[in-house]
Amino acid sequence: MKFSRRAALSAGAALAASTAIPLSFRAMAQTKPTLRFAAVFSDKDIRADMVRMLAKDVANDFTVEPYLNASLFKQGTELVALQRDNLEMGNIAPQDFSKQMPAWSILTSAYLFRDADHLSHFWSSELGAQFKKQAEEQMKVKILGPTFFGTRQVGLKPKKKIHTPADLSGVKLRMPPGDAWQLLGRSLGANPTPMAYAETYTGLQTGAIDGQDNPLPNVQNMKFYEVMSQIVLTSHLVGYDLLTMNLKAWNAMGAKQKSFQSAVDKAIKWSADEHLKREAELAEGFKKQGLEVYAPDVNAFRAHAQKVYLASDEAKEWPKGLLEKINALK
Repeated sequence: MKFSRRAALSAGAALAASTAIPLSFRAMAQTKPTLRFAAVFSDKDIRADMVRMLAKDVANDFTVEPYLNASLFKQGTELVALQRDNLEMGNIAPQDFSKQMPAWSILTSAYLFRDADHLSHFWSSELGAQFKKQAEEQMKVKILGPTFFGTRQVGLKPKKKIHTPADLSGVKLRMPPGDAWQLLGRSLGANPTPMAYAETYTGLQTGAIDGQDNPLPNVQNMKFYEVMSQIVLTSHLVGYDLLTMNLKAWNAMGAKQKSFQSAVDKAIKWSADEHLKREAELAEGFKKQGLEVYAPDVNAFRAHAQKVYLASDEAKEWPKGLLEKINALK
């Protein structure tokens, strides 16, 4: 009996210790917060490497889980998922923001940003800070920065030569769903046809659409060149999305926000530089693959696009003087 009592006392002490020790180490043993990242681009996209770079750089504090190819949320639904706390991070098109805040349609207009540097300078300027603040206050999301993915060009299956917007009349040009995207298509003189990114290859192949508009790296990644005959270098839009976070997830980071933002900035810059390198190489590569690659009358396209935008209902929502301020940024 003495032995049994001694054993019982020892077991009790051990139990007390086993409950006390985990309590003292509980903070250290907590699982790192998981940040699910959703995007429509493929795992072969430069931006996929951008996300992997970010995941590696923040691995001590966070687990970033990429869900690409629209595998978690369909294109255009990611922003609402962030707002409803169903997603932590997403690569969101500015056109999706403009659906909820019409004044943002200015950021989706053709021939607004001159190049990737101009885009970056805008989002790091006081003007960009105002848009970020508006997103936090009105949409309850945190914008971390712009993810440049190249300058959008028109790719066509028909061999019809394109010189001016009039030559695109009647051409079924795939555009992502949403009014802002359809306006962009009309500003080029085409007949915009809404279609999901993942369906575009089949759409070109079957003739459901005549063409699509994307930066050259996207054309390469998605193999659109296999079902096109030509690329028209309209250079009508500096393509970018916005790396965006659920605001609750951002606020929960506390003191780690600064290091996380630094890791984001590093990854975004690397991705932009890689896209610029790739664009310089791809035009020649597509020519070697048998596609006709040429520049139309870009001034005619710019004049037509600006006329269409300024006459649109969207332009009525643009903050007065903002267009001129953006143009003045160096």
